[in-house]
Amino acid sequence: MRTVALVLALMITIVGVALFARAVARIVGVVKVGKPTLGRSDNPGQRWRNLLVESFGHTRMLQLSGVGAAHWVVFIGFMFLFLTLVTAYGQLFNPAFALPLIGHFFLFEWVTEALAWVMIVSILSLMAIRFLGVGIGKGRFFGSRTWQAVYVELTILAIGVCILFLRALEFQLPGAGDRFHFPLTWFLLPGGLSAGTVETAIVVLAAVKIIVSMAWFCVIGLNLTMGVAWHRFTAWPNIWFKRESSGRTALGAAQPLNVGGTALTMESLEDLDEDAVERLGVGRVEDFTWKGLLDFTSCTECGRCQSQCPAWATDKPLSPKLLMMGLREHAYAKAPWLQAAESARASLSAGVRAEAERALVGAGAPTAAEQAHGNPIQVGEDGPLAVIDPDVLWACTTCGACVQQCPVDIEHVDHILDMRRYEVLVASEFPEELNSLFKGLESKGNPWNLNKKGRMDWAKDLPFEVPVVGSDVEDLTSVDYLFWVGCAGAFEDRAKKTTQAVAELMHTAGVTFAVLGKNETCTGDSARRSGNEFVYLQLAEENKETLTEAKAQKVVTTCPHCMNTLRNEYRQLGLELDVVHHTQLLNRLVRDGRLTPAAAPAGEAGGRTITYHDPCYLGRHNQVYAPPRELLGGIPGATVSEMPRHGATSFCCGAGGARMWMEERIGTRINANRTQEALTVLGQAPRAAVATGCPFCRVMLSDGVTAEQADGKGENVEVLDVAQLLLESVRRGQTDPAS
Repeated sequence: MRTVALVLALMITIVGVALFARAVARIVGVVKVGKPTLGRSDNPGQRWRNLLVESFGHTRMLQLSGVGAAHWVVFIGFMFLFLTLVTAYGQLFNPAFALPLIGHFFLFEWVTEALAWVMIVSILSLMAIRFLGVGIGKGRFFGSRTWQAVYVELTILAIGVCILFLRALEFQLPGAGDRFHFPLTWFLLPGGLSAGTVETAIVVLAAVKIIVSMAWFCVIGLNLTMGVAWHRFTAWPNIWFKRESSGRTALGAAQPLNVGGTALTMESLEDLDEDAVERLGVGRVEDFTWKGLLDFTSCTECGRCQSQCPAWATDKPLSPKLLMMGLREHAYAKAPWLQAAESARASLSAGVRAEAERALVGAGAPTAAEQAHGNPIQVGEDGPLAVIDPDVLWACTTCGACVQQCPVDIEHVDHILDMRRYEVLVASEFPEELNSLFKGLESKGNPWNLNKKGRMDWAKDLPFEVPVVGSDVEDLTSVDYLFWVGCAGAFEDRAKKTTQAVAELMHTAGVTFAVLGKNETCTGDSARRSGNEFVYLQLAEENKETLTEAKAQKVVTTCPHCMNTLRNEYRQLGLELDVVHHTQLLNRLVRDGRLTPAAAPAGEAGGRTITYHDPCYLGRHNQVYAPPRELLGGIPGATVSEMPRHGATSFCCGAGGARMWMEERIGTRINANRTQEALTVLGQAPRAAVATGCPFCRVMLSDGVTAEQADGKGENVEVLDVAQLLLESVRRGQTDPAS
């Protein structure tokens, strides 16, 4: 029996290692099919630190604390207990084998046993969570390949059990030592077993442990898209090559349009040939960068992104997880054909290739250029490789919840934007409502398609003059801030009230500021996130010139989308600005005593019950969570209650990603989902408000509250900007100093 066990263990080892090595080579080959990416190796020292912190600190996993803790134990066990596999190979030949130096060191033995026990408990917990989650409708495990996950979990469980019983058998070997060396396993088997029986059992169980481990290598070696297993290896490079070397997630600025490993600019756009123009964005799986293909390979199918996605939660067809899985399957199915074609081309001389192509074209075959542009990834029902439904692509609000939650740093939003770019710039296939958006941005410089002359209408009713650069002040060096009003703040009636409130508060606090007036134009956020990079670049270059001429340095704005674009994306064009959100500035002014909120006079219903909605582009994209909460918490008489989904897990209003300008025809409305959550928290308070710090959020939530009020709910609720609530309190102090 010992001989049979030894032979089987060694044979499956040879097969398993061979299959694994072949699979690694094939995965590397698939990833290399991708295009060059935009810089992924800057600041290597910081990247190594990020990798170590994220991996061993499990900073991404611990966003779900219980699952993260259990996974950390399994992760550490997977590495540390590899030494027990080495021991098992030695035990095939000598049942008493132990690792040199450390094999009988009591601390190593204690840690081995304790880790095996905890790993078993942890994997059983994770299995229970999975089985309970699978039965919950369209939860985070919906669409994941359960058999693969269960197989991996059973493998880990079996290895843990083998370790414990091998230790229990070792305890009964002659001269093995006392219970001190086997504190957690000596009791697992009955005593009195013969030496021969113990030795045979050790060899057989060691072989079983090896067979279980190598069978796992065989299975993953034959299943290249088994992300639940392969992420143990691919997550390391995926984290190291993440977009931001600082360690932050791939949020904030959108990636520039990638043309052969360089960022597209207005200048380089003029030099693009026709072939390059027709390859803008991502229209075929090989148009993704190699980092994109590595992202797809690394997806663990854990479904955290899916559970947080507002589109999926409201019955839209978009699931970030299923999108990554679908692209992975497509990439690995198509890659061999691409590699074979490339190999065939490389084997022919240039002259032979040209002659062969001329002959084929003469026979009516497509040219190589025509073949290169065929087989797009996403063209609705057309084409043999149409793997993405257009409704999936356009359902995304770019809220970033998927990127925030992903434990292996997949950059879902960047990939969706690249596919949108192809659809808009090359295929001209996009929701018809965007035609109006693009027209307004190109002709009038704002998405409402209104005349620029109206950009200062918001200031007409203010009791003080608002200086305009170029007429009232020469440039911005004479004031504290440029007040970037934004399109919504200038043209949308509800947002105008926020603009007025911020201007009055800055005036009250003695903060000097000026605006650009009709020289301000849209930052281009909606154009870029709807895929129209050309219009974005046009607007951005115009604003860059205006801001440079005005000598802008410090900017305050009420719109998180404007803030994100000015602060993070104009930097890509060489313009560095110090941009703050109005809640950040106002919070500083309150702390410095330049603004003083006051309570309502006694006997008046001045106190409000407030719940704060985190705008995605203020919170997740720019990590501004505390200032608006501190402002609201500092309003005397106000009671602030958090919604269940808040902070990094806040739920989107539904307006981001240019969804503000598109109809929501599938499933339930995202803003309705969020509004219902807010109203539940506010309850029946006599004076209640949903506070936010974004004009888009305010529009969406106001519409949601109006719809609920039509059904007789939420009649006590207003939707207000944080600045309006602060101004209300500050005015009370001015009219009644005693308060």
